[in-house]
Amino acid sequence: MSRILLVRHGQASFGAADYDDLSPTGHEQSRVLGAALAARGVRADVVVAGEMRRHGQTAAGVLEGAGWASDVEVDPGWNEFDHLQVLSVHDSPSTVDGESERAAFQRWFEEATLRWTSGEHDDAYDESFAAFTARVAAAMDRLVAALPPRGTAVVLSSGGPVAWVAAALLADSSPARTDLWLRLNPVSVNTGTSTVVRGSRGTTLVSFNAHDHLSPDLLTYR
Repeated sequence: MSRILLVRHGQASFGAADYDDLSPTGHEQSRVLGAALAARGVRADVVVAGEMRRHGQTAAGVLEGAGWASDVEVDPGWNEFDHLQVLSVHDSPSTVDGESERAAFQRWFEEATLRWTSGEHDDAYDESFAAFTARVAAAMDRLVAALPPRGTAVVLSSGGPVAWVAAALLADSSPARTDLWLRLNPVSVNTGTSTVVRGSRGTTLVSFNAHDHLSPDLLTYR
């Protein structure tokens, strides 16, 4: 039986001019995860990262923390969707009295994401939701095909792709998968790890968003 550990990147620079850069907390989360994996006896036969800077930085931190000398394969199929474009084509909602800036942003993000996933406005986006999910599915298929029997792969990606793999493995229909993705994606923890196993019964999700390696002061969602 082979195993795939799907890891959301460490905390990026939310609110900064360049989001695609790990914060100091994000770097520490990555090193802590690597150390925790090594302490549990995990040895990575394959390490794959999306091509975003935060993916590569997370990979570097995990390798450092684990003491692994693995090469990192870059696969853009594991990239996150363009959340900035998803937001830019959707008007921000009016602020509700007493609502914090963070809460207003979250509401805007959820409304914009619902518009994107609906499939009714695909021409407004460079990558539709259907194209995004197909890209992630193809990346997962490539990884499964290349993974040696009883091998272990560690994938450094983002919340969107990890949540889609989980939703695709848990739900049977496209609408159900989309609905589940909308629920799973917002709760993804930075460096949260989801485990997929591949054996005689096919590909199965056995855990989602595990983050017991993080102390309370390192637990972040953005």
